[in-house]
Amino acid sequence: MKHLLTKMRKIYRNSRISQKLFLAFSIMIAVPAIIVSFIFIRTQETYLYKDAMANGSSHVTRLDEQLRSRMDIIESVSSIVMTQKSFIDFIHSNMTGDGLRLVKFRQNQFEQMHNIIQSNKMISQLSFYVDNPNLYEIWPEIYHYDEFWPQDYWIPLREEGGSAYRIFAFKDGDHTLSYYRLVRLQGQQQKHPSIMEIRVEHHEFFSELLEESEGDFFSVVMDRSNPARYVYNPQHAFSQHAGEELDSILGSIYEQLDVLEQQSPITVKVGDNMYYALYRYIAPLNAYVVDIASHQELMKGPRSWYLLVIAIACCVLLMMMLLVSHTTRRIFRRLDSVLASMRKVRKGQLDAKIDTGLDEHESGDEIDEVAISYNKMLDELKRLMTQVVDKQLIAKNAQLHSLHSQINSHFLYNALESIRMRAEVERQPAIANALVSLGSLLRYSMKWRSDTVALSEELANIQSYIEFINFMESTSFILTADLPQEVLRYSIPKMCMQPIVENVVHHAAPLGGSVNIQLTVWVEQDSQLLIEIRDDGAGVDPQTLASLQAALRDESDTPIVASKNGLGLENVHKRLQLHYGKGCGLSIDSVQGDYTCVTIRLPWENVNLGGW
Repeated sequence: MKHLLTKMRKIYRNSRISQKLFLAFSIMIAVPAIIVSFIFIRTQETYLYKDAMANGSSHVTRLDEQLRSRMDIIESVSSIVMTQKSFIDFIHSNMTGDGLRLVKFRQNQFEQMHNIIQSNKMISQLSFYVDNPNLYEIWPEIYHYDEFWPQDYWIPLREEGGSAYRIFAFKDGDHTLSYYRLVRLQGQQQKHPSIMEIRVEHHEFFSELLEESEGDFFSVVMDRSNPARYVYNPQHAFSQHAGEELDSILGSIYEQLDVLEQQSPITVKVGDNMYYALYRYIAPLNAYVVDIASHQELMKGPRSWYLLVIAIACCVLLMMMLLVSHTTRRIFRRLDSVLASMRKVRKGQLDAKIDTGLDEHESGDEIDEVAISYNKMLDELKRLMTQVVDKQLIAKNAQLHSLHSQINSHFLYNALESIRMRAEVERQPAIANALVSLGSLLRYSMKWRSDTVALSEELANIQSYIEFINFMESTSFILTADLPQEVLRYSIPKMCMQPIVENVVHHAAPLGGSVNIQLTVWVEQDSQLLIEIRDDGAGVDPQTLASLQAALRDESDTPIVASKNGLGLENVHKRLQLHYGKGCGLSIDSVQGDYTCVTIRLPWENVNLGGW
């Protein structure tokens, strides 16, 4: 992942500015617009789904009510038939014994029953199956019970309350619904009770369902007792589109149907397609009325919107790309002149300035501002290069002058050594020691091999200074040092401690008294080297101390000036801060008549320490 991000950053960094602008515009405008469009389409899909499910639920309820209404008609006809007692009694009597009686039956009771059947166009046939050896069959109304199949169906029919529907009739029932009802139980001559069958063609009973050929929902009546048998319109668009997958779709839906918990809608997935199903259980028919809808068909409108949004987005992106390309070409045409000038400068042509074409008081746009700044930078660069050359010349002259000074200093050292030897010959050891100290001071101050020295060298120079002052001023300054051995080789700026000791000599000693100077060195938190110079002299009065502390706290970049006694504390402090940062420098604390303490803070990273 990290490697991929690094690679993407490199690709972005190396891309042209026009490509970066196009990407920025795309992220800021096109991408949010596409996201908002997709969210809107998803909202519309949810709305369409809820609306379709509500319509489907209403349609299922309407089909349920229609089927129950037609069952009521069938049961009403059945009840009317059962009131024809003379007809029922005659078919259970000896119909072959008296021909005249049979003729009268045919003209009266039978004709009346036939009229009842004909008065209801939905009923295609009404038949009686009677276990009567003296029965005279009149097809299709009167049959002997032997013509009925299955023979023992009267048993479950009796258990179901004496009547029941079958979506698919026992005889020739592929397109026929039947209503069976027990007419009369067994008599003395009957082995089986009589059964009445009312047959209704599917196209009459399920007329609305079978007439629908379009619409979002495909209606099916599923036989609960036999999941392989359905009633539906094979000419419906859904059926035509599903083709051979229709049986798999209906089978998958059937597995989720539940009589007790009619959870709607249910969702099934067959192949790559998803389907929704809404259903009702019709107990008298022992069947389900199911409305099925394809997710792809329901969302066909919003799905086309996706293509429209993508097409519009592509057109917008193309227009943005052309606009950005045209705009950047016009904007960066002048930037090419800046790049051309930079290439010339890279080859050493420092006079390759950019012609902006602006008047003196015109500022121009951002690119013009870059060009103006670039021209000023070239002028400043040439000035600095000239200054560097001048400094190099001055440095060469300084080196020659230093050589000349070294020659003169050798003469001074030889003279001091001759006087020292003469003092020893004349037995004047104090004068001899003073001359040694003075020679050491002069040699240390006049010999600058480097801007830094070892701490031990600076300490030796201060010791020579104290000895010479004690001889010159007849004073008693005592220098003691408390420092670990490892810091003796530590490099510090040369002469950074000397001005502090000079202040002690000039200001801390009382008349005729002695002063102890304690030097302590330690490292604080492995980040800073602290050098503390403490004396027990006269101290500093509060007003002077306050002004001096305020000067040391001042963080302004004011110029460094020499005091009357040379480089004072403030100048040492500012020089240290200029070279090593604001965390370094001097701090002072004093109590008048008691002590004065000056602390030097230097960076502990010795490799980064430089002198002034």
